Amino acid sequence: MSRLSDAFAAARAQGRTALVCYAMGGDGDTAALLEGIDAAGADVIELGVPFSDPIADGPVMQAAATRAIAAKTTLRDLLSMASRLRLRAPMVAMGYMNPIESMGSRAFARALREAGLCGAIVPDLPLEEAQPVRDDLAAEGLDLVPLVAPTTPKERAARIARTARGFVYYVSVTGVTGVRAALPDDLERRLAELRAVSSVPVAVGFGISRPEQAAALKGKADGVVVGSALVALHHEQGVAAVAALVRSLRSAL
Repeated sequence: MSRLSDAFAAARAQGRTALVCYAMGGDGDTAALLEGIDAAGADVIELGVPFSDPIADGPVMQAAATRAIAAKTTLRDLLSMASRLRLRAPMVAMGYMNPIESMGSRAFARALREAGLCGAIVPDLPLEEAQPVRDDLAAEGLDLVPLVAPTTPKERAARIARTARGFVYYVSVTGVTGVRAALPDDLERRLAELRAVSSVPVAVGFGISRPEQAAALKGKADGVVVGSALVALHHEQGVAAVAALVRSLRSAL
């Protein structure tokens, strides 16, 4: 069991679906934001690494990345900051391959471990190219969390799930990140199919922003990921508002 798997197991033992919360690194006071999310009850935290061409991200995330880059935020800066925090929830880095390649995946894995993180999510890393990064992370005791999309064929989804450590991130909708008014009608079926072939927990994200949306997924997934709603709220209203939403989301789960 990894720290990520342990977090999902702890939520399950309490009769809850785990809450996974995203924060864009470098967009405002990241340390205060992470501490606020942690204190409000997130089970897992994703620390976003800003990148200039975030192909999976919608307008909210793109704007946050632009602000972070304008503030000259780097991956090393974020890991240095993270190393000084003492959070209850395990944290993973979420970002694109370019910064990882610039650092080197072995050095990246070592830097994550030294900063106290427990894994990485890399949206633009396909299954066929993932093994070296997965091996470098595993050598440091860390997890590479893969993504499965609605367009992923069933056989490929099963292959991805078999390689997963920590959890599998299921993307609920086609397209980019962002708040959605409603979630797909076939989401419950797709989650059930993926959970049936996965030996690790399955968390669902993209489009989830409100407690009632989270509540509808209780028991249908092992975890619910909320990102854009928290990023927008942080930019507009600050950490206290983010913490209030995290508490509401956790209560719904």
